Amino acid sequence: MKDERLQAHNSRARFEQVVLPHLDAAYNLARWLTRNAHDAEGVVQEAYVRAWKFFGSLHGGESRSWLLTIVRHTCYTWRQHNRAHDLTTVFDEAHHSVEDTTANPETLLSQRAHQQTLQQALEALPVAFREIVVLRELEGCRTKRLPP
Repeated sequence: MKDERLQAHNSRARFEQVVLPHLDAAYNLARWLTRNAHDAEGVVQEAYVRAWKFFGSLHGGESRSWLLTIVRHTCYTWRQHNRAHDLTTVFDEAHHSVEDTTANPETLLSQRAHQQTLQQALEALPVAFREIVVLRELEGCRTKRLPP
């Protein structure tokens, strides 16, 4: 009985040490994917419950990536139940064309300086693309190259 309590305490302490420091990153990802602060809080709470449940499966490795993967899957599950229509991506050739010759480097630099413009652009992205930008640029996650 005493050993079980000690083991549970050690497991909880390890969870708090390894997973809790990534709470802000988890919320940030959930906020961008759900587009709502309240929904993001619920998703993160559910993700942490799942992380606790499967904490025994984390052996070494990067706990941040592990947690963000759980948050990501939890967001997609939540979206399927609440906003399935947002998961579809329509590609409009005219809208997504890169043939804009009016943009010079100075114009591009000026556009990047406007944080509001960037936030609006992120909000307008389909979920899958927004997820990639948030993980890579805002959370600093690096991608693994797939074999050719």
